[in-house]
Amino acid sequence: MQTLHIIILALVQGLSEFLPISSSAHLILMPVLTGWQDQGLVYDVAAHVGTLGAVCWYFRQDIKVILYDWFGALLTQQQTQNSRLGWAILWGTVPTGLVGLLLHDVIATHLRSPLVIATTTIVFGLVLWYADSNTQRQRDEYSLTWKDILTIGCAQALALIPGTSRSGITISAGLLLGLNRTAAARFSFLLSIPIIILAGGYEAKKLIGTELTAEWSGLLIMVLVSALSAYLCIRLFLKLIEKMGMMPFVIYRLLLGVALFYLFL
Repeated sequence: MQTLHIIILALVQGLSEFLPISSSAHLILMPVLTGWQDQGLVYDVAAHVGTLGAVCWYFRQDIKVILYDWFGALLTQQQTQNSRLGWAILWGTVPTGLVGLLLHDVIATHLRSPLVIATTTIVFGLVLWYADSNTQRQRDEYSLTWKDILTIGCAQALALIPGTSRSGITISAGLLLGLNRTAAARFSFLLSIPIIILAGGYEAKKLIGTELTAEWSGLLIMVLVSALSAYLCIRLFLKLIEKMGMMPFVIYRLLLGVALFYLFL
């Protein structure tokens, strides 16, 4: 792959992983719309490493406290709000893990077409708009109940369908449950950590025993650019979300969906 292509793909991955616009859809569409060769699993894994590093670095203090309290609760049986948040992240990951194991091949074979992406982009864009119009947004991420966690976890499983957007559907679910925008986004981003680990690990497993078909310099560029763009994206998104809301992303999704129907119908 040319260096420019790697940089553009890394930027797309880094920005779309945490914005509610679907990173999987954009990575599928890039070679289709540009005529570039598919980036392949090696670069996908590198991009996951970059975005994982970004979200872990941004939330490093939160992760430290959550892990400390979670392990402490295992020993003392005394739960804190951070240990409960740790459990919420773990249990919220289970539905996606189960659905991914059971339906991965079906999704990869039948649900990666531009028309499927166009449909999910529009439908779940409208869901995001409806969720953001919810006026009952008073709660933070520490107030989540087990029912809330199950709901957000099941919503996240829908994001296995390209175009849905993992961050978009989990933020939508959080907003509908009464979380404020910042809390919904923070929990969505924390929830992404085990998912990115599982997705990257699954892809990396496929590479075991195969010949590396990418240059190390290209992989390093992919990791660094995706990490930097993802970090800046998270930082700006959380800073501006309460003011700008979700409407810019809803409009983008609707325009993208309409454009895809125009091009591929």
